[in-house]
Amino acid sequence: GFIRERTGNVMPGITPSNTHTTKDGKHLIIGANGDAIFKRLMLAIGRADLAEDPQLANNAGRDARASEIYGVIDAWVGSRDADEVLRVASEAQVPSSPIFSVADMFRDPQFLARGMLESAQLPDGKDFHLPGVVPRLSLTPGGTRWIGPALGEHTVAVLRGLGYAPDEIDRFRQDGAI
Repeated sequence: GFIRERTGNVMPGITPSNTHTTKDGKHLIIGANGDAIFKRLMLAIGRADLAEDPQLANNAGRDARASEIYGVIDAWVGSRDADEVLRVASEAQVPSSPIFSVADMFRDPQFLARGMLESAQLPDGKDFHLPGVVPRLSLTPGGTRWIGPALGEHTVAVLRGLGYAPDEIDRFRQDGAI
């Protein structure tokens, strides 16, 4: 009878699974909510006391102490660069992943190889990028053929379709509404 709703980065009742910020300002997701995974993470970050704490051996116990656990992980992650955190998590077999910024996406070999960013040109000749088509299928990969109409290109037609008279539309334009 419980319907889980969005709660931001934290997954209530599933501890720990959250987003953390590194010393170098990167954001990472760490999901150590399995019993064995939690223990491996705590050992990897030098917290054998928490790894061996019988109250934290299962999710119910960890969830009851979620604030404490997240505080420990936040402090550890916040004192290290993203590369080190991801390396330690990987070596401990703890699921983790960076959260890419737009700049990261433009540098990532996988994003580039998969065509996840397309190049296009505005009518004034200015180049820009837009998201690629997802999912990308081998036989029909898709792509952007048209960037859409110019701003206001269909305004008059829409207003006429809504029943506005030409003089009303002119008044909208004079008033700066369109």
